[in-house]
Amino acid sequence: MSTDPKKRSALGRGLESLLPSRPAAPAPAVIATVAATAATPEPATGKPLEIAVDKIDRNPFQTRTHFDEEKLNELAKSIAASGVVQPIVVRKGPQFNLDERYVLITGERRWLASKMAGKATVPAIVREVSNAQAMEMTIVENLQRADLNPMEQAHAFARLSREFHLTQEQMAERTGTGRAMIANFLRLLKLPESVQKQVESGELSFGHARTLLALDSPSAIESAAQKVLALHLSVRATENYIQGLLNPEKKIKEAKPERVVDANVREAEDQLRRSLGLRVQIEDKKGKGKVIIEYNGVDDFDAILAALGK
Repeated sequence: MSTDPKKRSALGRGLESLLPSRPAAPAPAVIATVAATAATPEPATGKPLEIAVDKIDRNPFQTRTHFDEEKLNELAKSIAASGVVQPIVVRKGPQFNLDERYVLITGERRWLASKMAGKATVPAIVREVSNAQAMEMTIVENLQRADLNPMEQAHAFARLSREFHLTQEQMAERTGTGRAMIANFLRLLKLPESVQKQVESGELSFGHARTLLALDSPSAIESAAQKVLALHLSVRATENYIQGLLNPEKKIKEAKPERVVDANVREAEDQLRRSLGLRVQIEDKKGKGKVIIEYNGVDDFDAILAALGK
């Protein structure tokens, strides 16, 4: 990709800034000669044109790897009944003047559903854009739809960073996603490949994946992921499970049976807690025992002394 600053400035401007029509550059004389002998091509305009579905090729920059078949069938039925409401966006193929083929930029689901519905043509807007601009338009459009799976989103953000040198702040501005959320998506790429596939398939949610990243080794993450799946743990249960792995001593302590406290002793504890504003535990055995008052700093300790002084 070119590193010319003037060309790079056109990148990262988002879908809206790239969609308005742009005047096409004058064609070289040799191409004009070939075009004169071929069928008249559709001009690059902002108006939708009816283009044959079999003259459109799939977008080589598509970041989506999975299409929900059920939803695609529903869209196909809708298109069969009512047509395509929103035109797709295409550009001329590399050999357009010879075979008049187009390449998708955005709207692949609508194109696929139109083919499934038996449509001969699909409404499309033709744009004159570079490979780099087409790639960014595809990525941004998908991210703005917010229906990619977590791993597809992670790879899309990584591609914007790697190929367009966008910061997380710039990606947040262009896609409407919070910077912290973008950082969390990018962290998913640190998961072992096997776990990434489980997230991509929907076996593990984004919340599960983010929680597993607290572990420090790929093998530990893979092992924990298998446990989560085997036990069908919720995200909250997974958080508790991971904390138990990270703090085994605390887990043992929490695993002790709940202490049985006499109702009068419990009431006395509550009164002291309310009075001191601190955690209080009374250990009583047949009228003898001790009072344990926990404090978290000098101020708490001074409060205890002041209360005892009264």
